[in-house]
Amino acid sequence: MGERHPALARLDALVGRWTVQPEVEGLGVGWTEFSWVEDGLFLRQYSDADPVPETAPRAWRENNPLPTTQLIGLDDAGEEFTVLYADARGVHRVYRMTFADGVWRMWREAPGFHQRFIGTLREDGAAVDGRWERSTDGVDWALDFMLTYRR
Repeated sequence: MGERHPALARLDALVGRWTVQPEVEGLGVGWTEFSWVEDGLFLRQYSDADPVPETAPRAWRENNPLPTTQLIGLDDAGEEFTVLYADARGVHRVYRMTFADGVWRMWREAPGFHQRFIGTLREDGAAVDGRWERSTDGVDWALDFMLTYRR
């Protein structure tokens, strides 16, 4: 295959199993696992959790996306990644992504439902502090939820 692209090597910081704590009232801890597939050409992220408890907000219980799978691949023209996302609801999305200098960004622009994520890898590599935001027009943004990944 040749030499590994340096942008792919940056994603090694995510590889492994993490607990995930969304800051959503009534939701407990989930988990996610990042692993290389196809001899390191793609990074797979699989996430799941225990069943959503009855104490979780009704909207979350009715729209629970777990489990989810993401497949991350590189576009070496600009060292930007593409993320293919699918979840238990039958939702399929495509995100753009960067990961550099400990900052992880994902975003999508879709009519009526724009999304963006920013996460910061702590210096010790043991946690990522992140937030998802949403927008109907791509101009005015609102916090969707905060979350923390921990090793």
